[in-house]
Amino acid sequence: MSSDTAGTGAIPSSPGVLRRLCARKLALLSLIVSLCYFGVALFAEGYVIYCGQKNVEPVYQMREESECNRPPSLKHWCGTDYLGRDVFLRALFATRTAVKVGVIASLIATLFGVTLGILAGYFGGTADDVVVWIYSTFASMPSLLFILAFALLVSKGFLLPSMQSVFNAFAALLHTEPGMLAVYLGIGLTGWVSLCRVVRAEGMRIREAQYVQAARTLGAGAFSIIFRHVLPNLMHLVIIYFTMQFAFAVMTEVIVSYLGLGVQFEPSWGVMIADGQERLWRGVWWEVGTASVFLFVLVLALNILGDALRDVLDPSLRNS
Repeated sequence: MSSDTAGTGAIPSSPGVLRRLCARKLALLSLIVSLCYFGVALFAEGYVIYCGQKNVEPVYQMREESECNRPPSLKHWCGTDYLGRDVFLRALFATRTAVKVGVIASLIATLFGVTLGILAGYFGGTADDVVVWIYSTFASMPSLLFILAFALLVSKGFLLPSMQSVFNAFAALLHTEPGMLAVYLGIGLTGWVSLCRVVRAEGMRIREAQYVQAARTLGAGAFSIIFRHVLPNLMHLVIIYFTMQFAFAVMTEVIVSYLGLGVQFEPSWGVMIADGQERLWRGVWWEVGTASVFLFVLVLALNILGDALRDVLDPSLRNS
């Protein structure tokens, strides 16, 4: 059975993946940059939780009224905003918002895409018809408008009181705002369609493979086959998709926050760009510039890393 599974697309061993990634200098640099962003986000999350427990004002919210709209200097590396807050610190702590929405929204989209795709691809029949109808419906909707409408309903309190209380409870559990929880769900519920299509097609192919037929003949159940044979041979697709969806989620959060429907009280690159654009005509460029650079570097690193992972993990490209 091992000889049959070897050529089906199962991901290579972790040392092999890391070795091939390290051989690509640009991919390695992108991996290091991405890990740095994740490290900053983890530190920021812990710091925000600590400040909330101790009732201490976070450093990125501290104002210096005499330092409003100051250009970059040794004291404030990226200048200050209109309230005298350090722009670099706000951009740095906004990484927490970006990484958090990327992880949660991508996990939601991946869970839906893999689950529904396997149900449709492996079982076929009625299950396939239902899943195809569902993802065709979601694919026909403009995803950004859906996310904006969902975020508007939650952030502005237009939901029923019982539903709003549920959102508030989950938001408190995740240490975020109700509007951002709506963004997580909105991105996740609209981002699973493309993965579902690919997983469905691969599931149809894998269910006819010899090793799956052999396992079925030996009496293995459907779910045993799915977890032992189908899922391992889909993991390269899931990993590649996750990195791409992560970058999309980060950019979507910036757009939603820029429009005032995402983050309301925490730092966000979208909020910084929205606040800074009003003062661009006065030559105050550093707030927009800093937020744009932080966003650009993260998205670029994720895209390069996603391309490299595709080259390393995709069985059709692995030996090229």
